Amino acid sequence: MTSMSRARVARRIAAGAAYGGGGIGLAGAATVGLLLAEVQLARRRVGIGTPVRVPNAEGLYGGALPASAGPPLRLVMLGDSTAAGQGVHRAGQTPGALLASGLAAVAERPVELRSVAVPGARSDDLDRQVGVVLADPVRVPDVCVIMIGANDVTHRMPATRSVRHLAGAVRRLRTAGAEVVVGTCPDLGTIEPVRQPLRWLARRTSRQLAAAQTIGVVEQGGRTVSLGDLLGPEFARNPREMFGPDNYHPSADGYATAAMAVLPSVCAALGLWPADEERPDTSRREGFLPVARAAAEAADEAGTEVAAAMPAGPRGPWALLKRRRRRRVSETEPQTSAQPS
Repeated sequence: MTSMSRARVARRIAAGAAYGGGGIGLAGAATVGLLLAEVQLARRRVGIGTPVRVPNAEGLYGGALPASAGPPLRLVMLGDSTAAGQGVHRAGQTPGALLASGLAAVAERPVELRSVAVPGARSDDLDRQVGVVLADPVRVPDVCVIMIGANDVTHRMPATRSVRHLAGAVRRLRTAGAEVVVGTCPDLGTIEPVRQPLRWLARRTSRQLAAAQTIGVVEQGGRTVSLGDLLGPEFARNPREMFGPDNYHPSADGYATAAMAVLPSVCAALGLWPADEERPDTSRREGFLPVARAAAEAADEAGTEVAAAMPAGPRGPWALLKRRRRRRVSETEPQTSAQPS
């Protein structure tokens, strides 16, 4: 699928999500029927059904910083197993811990991490997760990171429904005063045990959903970072290192790569990134684009950020596409096991 055709499909899905349309699925029923046997084989090979164990990474990061640094920033992780950190053994290896420690280093302030992400969650669980996050109006997060979409693809959730739930979650969080960064649907075609033709279908539908998610998120005032095939080259070169024990979820190195791509956008959302890096760099093919075109380009290149730029024009809303320089993050354990009150 070309970038322009992906932009048209993504725009149609996002419009259907916004205006109550339905039925725009991620793959034709006939095609899915032909691939059922391949799906079952892939599920057996990637370790679906492996006991779920997610380290508890909640707590305070950067607690050794001086008291004058200010009160802790509040970071909340929402989404599925990728947001929760399934597949690693230590709290410091989860994406939440990596982002919290990186954010504390950049902000020079402690960061309080909370996670409501649930392994196996689909976008329709975000309404419940946001309700948990906003249950205490006095403790609204400074920034929320959402990683969602893979289970929507594997369970064939209609794309309009998927985007509708995600956009609704972003709208509620932004209305409450939280910044929101969404890691869009990863490219499931990079999973090593998945064979053709399922690999081609998984890649196509993953990127199609990622582009539609981007439109929905940006229109609600959030920003996205495409995960896409971010880990694809690493998986191809070092599959035993980049995959976790279940051959499906990322390893510690895989999560570190993803966190390194998301951290600059989290910092930028909070106004912590250097001002000179906020201007578009034409040498890096950054700039202002209609949101659907920006979404399609981001889906084709992992690690790309899309954020709202200006009100709607003749071609719809515009967005700023950025290819931010990634910042390395280090594994750090929480300095207190106390749960956020």
